[in-house]
Amino acid sequence: MTRITVAGARPLYLGGFIVCALLIVTALYMQHGMGLEPCPLCIMQRVAVIVLGLILLVAAIHNPGRIGQRLYAALVMLAAIAGGGVAARHVWLENLPEDRIPACGPGLDYMLENFPLQRVIEMVFRGSGECAEVAWSFLGLSIAGWMLVIFAGFIGFGILLMMRERVKR
Repeated sequence: MTRITVAGARPLYLGGFIVCALLIVTALYMQHGMGLEPCPLCIMQRVAVIVLGLILLVAAIHNPGRIGQRLYAALVMLAAIAGGGVAARHVWLENLPEDRIPACGPGLDYMLENFPLQRVIEMVFRGSGECAEVAWSFLGLSIAGWMLVIFAGFIGFGILLMMRERVKR
């Protein structure tokens, strides 16, 4: 019986990179074309997507063997879990009752200029009123909700890469 398989995971890595690039292009369009200013949690989710994209691009260029594929898969899952955690926190803030929404805080630029990085991260994860505002939704999910779904998809993608067997050439 003959099995048809793809030698190497390069096409998968490249496809994942293209998805990340499209996500960043979409985010920039929403910011500059639609006028939706990103909150600090949105920016952190963008950073997670950029990190995912860079991992996938390096993996596509490297085209690793079996151990390398598992290492890249673990890195993809780690970045997706981090981004998913930020997105989950963002969705939680969006769904708080109005009387429990935290007050709006200073902008991310101000925080980065005036506070140590650890303090900035604490303040961002606490969230603010701007993070709780849902400015856009599609099929009942906010941008943060869609990002949570996308990060979950990348976790699944990492699992697929982890379990995939490399075919010898």
